[in-house]
Amino acid sequence: MGFVNGLLWLLGCQLVGEVISHALGLPIPGSVIGMVLLFGVLLVRKPEVDSGTLGAADGLLRHLQLLFIPAGVGVMVSFGELRADWLPIGGGLVLSWCIGLAVVAGLTTWVLRRQDPAR
Repeated sequence: MGFVNGLLWLLGCQLVGEVISHALGLPIPGSVIGMVLLFGVLLVRKPEVDSGTLGAADGLLRHLQLLFIPAGVGVMVSFGELRADWLPIGGGLVLSWCIGLAVVAGLTTWVLRRQDPAR
């Protein structure tokens, strides 16, 4: 029963995020808002190692590759439209990857310096 409760927590946070996103008309996907809400819940309510939430998350992560199949099918179905705009799409992907890499590198450096000021 713990797995089901954990899955309900995960899906509940996603649902609340979707409701907030649509109700406020935010340009942020509801799943991202739900993930931030789940992070807050996990900070406040520290789960035990054998909790249902962690078990459900671990089960989903173990089969994460299956969750990418619908997205891959969607890309293949829309391949004709994507082919016409491959340059801006590719440029956006490369640029966003570079920005993400720079942000993660900066945050990692900042965290390591806070942990060990001698660095």
